[in-house]
Amino acid sequence: MLWTIAVILFILWLLGFTVFHLGALIHIVLVIAVIVIIFNLLSGRRAL
Repeated sequence: MLWTIAVILFILWLLGFTVFHLGALIHIVLVIAVIVIIFNLLSGRRAL
């Protein structure tokens, strides 16, 4: 589930650069998603 959200956010981030110019909001959300993924990897828990 977490990986799916991260992939969707990454795609939206790329679209923000190329098409929609969504601004800083998508970058903030992407950074939060990366922090959550790193935290889950370091804590040893697996998100299903």
